[in-house]
Amino acid sequence: MDLADLRVFLVVARHGNLHRAATELHQTPSALSKAIRRLESALSIVAFDRIGKSLRLNPAGERLLARGMQLVQLAEDTRCEFLGAQNRIHARIAAPPVLQWRFGPQIAQRLTQRYPSSALTFVPHFENEALAAFHRGEVDVALVTQQALNEAGAGSQRDRATVPLGILAMQLAASRQHPLARRSQGTTTVSLAAKTIYTEMTAVLGHDFACPSRSIFCGAEQGAAADGWNQQRHPRRIRYWVDDLQVLLTLVRDGLALAYLPDFALVGQDLLQVVIRDGAANCVENISLVWRPSKAHGWQHHLADAFGASEPKPVR
Repeated sequence: MDLADLRVFLVVARHGNLHRAATELHQTPSALSKAIRRLESALSIVAFDRIGKSLRLNPAGERLLARGMQLVQLAEDTRCEFLGAQNRIHARIAAPPVLQWRFGPQIAQRLTQRYPSSALTFVPHFENEALAAFHRGEVDVALVTQQALNEAGAGSQRDRATVPLGILAMQLAASRQHPLARRSQGTTTVSLAAKTIYTEMTAVLGHDFACPSRSIFCGAEQGAAADGWNQQRHPRRIRYWVDDLQVLLTLVRDGLALAYLPDFALVGQDLLQVVIRDGAANCVENISLVWRPSKAHGWQHHLADAFGASEPKPVR
């Protein structure tokens, strides 16, 4: 039995589809199919029931899945123990795209500095899916909000721990081409040097907004409240509905709309923050990295320490 074939089996079992597994592993479906056949032949079993284009684990495959995860874990632990910083790690990180955008470069920098030959896979999952994948052992760590952790509860995963990564605040943004930014007038004061527009809610609500229809964190359909704006208290005129943050940014940069965006998204975009003097809706999220110290490889301890977690903080 080849350990590389066993790793292929675990990825195929997770996806239940050769093409999706091949995309993750950067191999062809044919190569993965051959690896599965070699493994099945070596163990004299059939691990999957093939239903159309889908692969479903049968009882033998379920047993192999449990044992295979243990074997791969043992192999990784052994490699980490003896190779240390020379170890070629493969970190699997699940998070909503907005959190990957915010914290992905920091995680990559910390790991590649310590493990130059490392590989990282960022798996785009909304929070509930990210936590579920983490609990199933499909990813090593997950990035989620504290609200998601509170809603999920500790459950049976009492050995999981969190590392606070920081706060993500939503801010109202406009471009230099937007009518609000053209000149100071009435209750609106523009400071291009400070990249800030000071105004009042009535002035803001007179302009078009762009807004996602789904929460950028959990993916739930939330309509006009999806970006955290208090739509009930301050109803906006939403002209553009868009769930792609890059498109959202483009609409704002082109001066077509205002949008409530994550604070870091304004950096380097030549956008202006709109400060509302008389009652801006505040939306702040505490972001954490979730990991499991009892089953962690050396790189996970290094990552936790790099973000300031000398002692794991259990999720309550």
